[in-house]
Amino acid sequence: MVTEILKNVWYAVALSSEVPVGKMKAFSLAGEPIVLARKKKGEVYAIKDICPHRGIPFSYGQMIDDEVECPYHGWKFNSEGVCTEIPSLYEGQDLDCKKIKVKNYPVIEKQGLIWAFLADKSQTVDLKQTPQPPTLPTLPMDAQPNLIEEALFPCHIDHAVIGLMDPAHGPYVHKSWFWRSSKSSYEKKKKFAPVPFGFQMVRHQPSKNSKAYKILGGQPTTEITFTVPGVRVEHIQIGSRNVYNLTVLSPLSEKETRVISMLYWDMPWLSLIKPVIEAFAHKFLYQDLEAVTKQQDGLKFDPSLMLIKDADTQAKWYYALKSEWQTHQSEKRVFHNPVQETELRWRS
Repeated sequence: MVTEILKNVWYAVALSSEVPVGKMKAFSLAGEPIVLARKKKGEVYAIKDICPHRGIPFSYGQMIDDEVECPYHGWKFNSEGVCTEIPSLYEGQDLDCKKIKVKNYPVIEKQGLIWAFLADKSQTVDLKQTPQPPTLPTLPMDAQPNLIEEALFPCHIDHAVIGLMDPAHGPYVHKSWFWRSSKSSYEKKKKFAPVPFGFQMVRHQPSKNSKAYKILGGQPTTEITFTVPGVRVEHIQIGSRNVYNLTVLSPLSEKETRVISMLYWDMPWLSLIKPVIEAFAHKFLYQDLEAVTKQQDGLKFDPSLMLIKDADTQAKWYYALKSEWQTHQSEKRVFHNPVQETELRWRS
């Protein structure tokens, strides 16, 4: 069961570190080729990665004076996607190059990520008028992550999101000596509440069979928030200290989703065991990747799928949130969150 990739939303396209000053790099967003470029003063912009002259990607070219130069004939385009120069034009030739434009994308850089606004094809977007993204997270600490882990999931973003938020797969997908085993499964009960454009598992003490939390010491509590189109933030608190796990999902196409998981902390001693945390984070994410990859062997037969009460309620909320996002925009009305405060129970 998959639905249309959400439009008129912000997606985390790249890590800030992937686009150095004076350089550009090609990316894909929902099947659209885009190139991210960073000016000399650090500002990032994004335009469609196809030259309108002969179709070659700009990303094979270079940046000159903060503009993108096509490698085929040297046409230059600025951050607004406007052509500023065509070298082959002779003096007096009747062609105004500034009337030639390529699609550009609103861009925001936040939390060590570059976010791009994916508009519906029928909607014209004015970069200066595009509102600040309501679903982007703001973490009350240093914007640079202490650790980054990422993976390319070979599936539609719906399957990636549901796979990562699924509360019942832990004992089977993540069974490890350092995490849990299928034999440690027992009944759990968590409270949930709506938040703007999403929902939250309200603050609670981690499950006793989640060994990884014990490394933090003390008595940690955690809350997990999800907002559309695919942003998950877990906030772990131990006294006055904090650990944040920001996970973002970005659809490269209908069959590929980029997952970036970032950890931020204000506990200096955690940096001393960073290699251990990094190994754990990699193992955990790639266990999910392995499960989703195997899932594709069954999905290729287009089977009917089902979602059950409580254990899959978060998945149901995800689809309801997507539907409401599309409806509230088409009807030009206020967003009405379909999630209600409730308590869910499952075994894991």
